[in-house]
Amino acid sequence: MKTNIYGHRGCKGTLPENTLLGFQRAIDLGVDGLEVDVHLTKDGELVVIHDETMGRTTDGTGWIGEMTYPEIQRFSAGSRFSELPAYEKEWDLERVPTLQELLEMLVPFEMELNIELKTYAIPYEGIEKRVLETVKQYGGGCKVVYSSFHLPTLTRLKELDASAQTAWLLNGSISLPGDYMKTFDFESLHLAKDVYFAHEAEWEGLADRLRIWTVNDPAEMAKLIEAGVKAIITDFPEQALTIRHEQTAPV
Repeated sequence: MKTNIYGHRGCKGTLPENTLLGFQRAIDLGVDGLEVDVHLTKDGELVVIHDETMGRTTDGTGWIGEMTYPEIQRFSAGSRFSELPAYEKEWDLERVPTLQELLEMLVPFEMELNIELKTYAIPYEGIEKRVLETVKQYGGGCKVVYSSFHLPTLTRLKELDASAQTAWLLNGSISLPGDYMKTFDFESLHLAKDVYFAHEAEWEGLADRLRIWTVNDPAEMAKLIEAGVKAIITDFPEQALTIRHEQTAPV
């Protein structure tokens, strides 16, 4: 089985994270999928940004859930990344995208999309229903997998849509992972790389149902591709794609 390569927040290692600029670059590189993060604004808009607050990734401040979408759009989602080697002044024009914008961008491409609902710190009321409705309306033929650290979010998604593909995000080991997958009908588990490498034997037999994050070391990329994991989620998709090609190319 081919290990898919997912761009983590687009091309987080080289371009502003969770921006249309970064997503387009990942698409151009030929990634199999994208990993993105979604919050809900005060006025009910789904925005693609990692943190609960604006300060780290934009030149604005404030809590996402306490701001309207027009307020969020006033700020640059690119200027904070001026320390990256490829920085260009045009990055400053990037804005926090909506989930709808991203889905519309992906329509022409055969692309998998991992939407992480950021509900482990703030329980955005109704976010599960809003995400499902938005994907249904704008998602086209895109394969979508919904993930969260917050197990009730995944349960609510399945209650709203039994066909929803869900994945539990884990940054710690669990006993009998196969039992969790069967009981909660997970499409996959999204596992922190350090947990995988610290307990490889525990995941034996489940490799093709594991997406591993965030894998930026070339040796770890190579090892996971050799193990046949379902996907690698990386800040440097170009490097991961090169390694996969080298390992799978006919001799």
